[in-house]
Amino acid sequence: VSNSEGDLLFLLDSSGSVSYYEFSRVKEFMRDLVRPFTFGPKDVQTSIIHISTTPTMEFPFDRYLSSGTLQQAIRDTQQLMGDTNTGKALSYAKEKLFSDEAGARPDVPKVLVWVTDGFSTDDISEPMRLLKDMGVTVFIVSTGRGNYLELSAAASQPPEKHLHFVDVDDLPIITKELRDAILDVIQANRLHAVDITSSSFRLMWPELLSQETGYYTLEYAPTDDLARKRTKQVSGAHTSLTLSNLAPETTYEVALIPESNIHYFPPQTTRVTTLAEEISPAQVLISESGPHSFHVSWAPTLDSVIGYQILYGPLPGNSVKLLEVDGKRNSTVVENLAPNTTYLVTVTAIYKSGQEKSLSAKACTQE
Repeated sequence: VSNSEGDLLFLLDSSGSVSYYEFSRVKEFMRDLVRPFTFGPKDVQTSIIHISTTPTMEFPFDRYLSSGTLQQAIRDTQQLMGDTNTGKALSYAKEKLFSDEAGARPDVPKVLVWVTDGFSTDDISEPMRLLKDMGVTVFIVSTGRGNYLELSAAASQPPEKHLHFVDVDDLPIITKELRDAILDVIQANRLHAVDITSSSFRLMWPELLSQETGYYTLEYAPTDDLARKRTKQVSGAHTSLTLSNLAPETTYEVALIPESNIHYFPPQTTRVTTLAEEISPAQVLISESGPHSFHVSWAPTLDSVIGYQILYGPLPGNSVKLLEVDGKRNSTVVENLAPNTTYLVTVTAIYKSGQEKSLSAKACTQE
């Protein structure tokens, strides 16, 4: 995950109310959460502040600028014990999130992830309000029996996106959802890609222009063959564009150039890698079922598929029959079936590369 600029601060409950086991599981969760990020002065920077009797910064934002060194630093973080003075820690966090000496950067998105067992010995409402008023997005992960009303008021709105209640052993369940939500915050003001497939992705960017004030020029090319650069232009009313007919498993360099007749806007760039080619039928549908036949259809049909094999047989049973279908078709009729019988139907895509991938569905004939 690169081209994502933001300061990410973990507020870590390091007090005596947290067991050693819980503390170690939370550290593991933090490491998993940040593992895919790229760190550096133009990417994500992260820091940890301990909640204890006195708030303590484990390391400043600009100390660890590679994934490996940050992973080790989180692993080496030691629990401080003491009281759960979260309000004090939040006030300290507000100061450090906007401090040059702590390595924080002006004009980048600020994200706070507070991991708590749900208890605090001092008031959190006022320091949390001040943090959010300064533009900080607050995510809360509660591993205990915290007060829902208090925590939902403390988290950024809406709480269903920013507040998680989860047992400490189940933290991996929310890792991807929380990471994606953090990325949404960090990337909201930058060019970024969503809906990435093997042959397309959708680019999104902030609203910089309008229909009247200019247009966007979009340039993109494979990283290993920049001479194959392609260009598109869209009106200033656009904030997204889908690029298609791309090569699978290929990294593209993308530049968005706002052409404004009022202000100068610097180009925004990103790097996007398409997925490996989808090597399976996306779905198998059974329709038009009668006593002795049914219709089987599947999607998608790809240029790289040379044919499909349809295996079908009654359940339970070992007798299986085979139908072969040309790769340009995506349906066939299966006939000469027994009435009132359940069949297992398996559609296998055969690729030019020799690879195969299958998907199955059950079907019933009518009486």
